Amino acid sequence: MDWQELTDLTHGQSFVVERVRLAGSGIVVEGQFEPPQLAQLSADDQVFVAAFVRSHGSIKEMERIFGVSYPTIKSRLNRIAEHLDFVDTDPAPSGADVVDRLRRGEIGVEEALAELERSR
Repeated sequence: MDWQELTDLTHGQSFVVERVRLAGSGIVVEGQFEPPQLAQLSADDQVFVAAFVRSHGSIKEMERIFGVSYPTIKSRLNRIAEHLDFVDTDPAPSGADVVDRLRRGEIGVEEALAELERSR
C-alpha cells in the first residue's frame, strides 16, 4: 500500500502507524508512530507542496503549472499551512543560556533581566 491509497482510505482522518518494516534488512519496529505532517495531507495537497518546492517557491511558476491565479495559489497555500505545525525558528533563550552569556560578558545585567522576562 502506498501513501496515496492510505490517504484515500482514511479520508483525511488522523491515523497511527503501529508497525514499520525496514525493506533492506527486514527489521520490524512496533509501537505507535504518527506519520509526518506532510504525509497526513491529502494526495492532491502533497503534489501541490512538492510542486511548490520544485518551483523554488515561485508563485508565478505555480500559476503556470496549475493554470490558476495568484489568489488561488495563495489561498491553497494558506489552507495547507493551517494543517501544519511550524517550528519556532527564533525561540526565546533558556535561563541557562542567558546566565552563560552574562558570565561570558556578552550581555549586561539589564539585558539579561530583560531576556529572562521575555522568556516567561
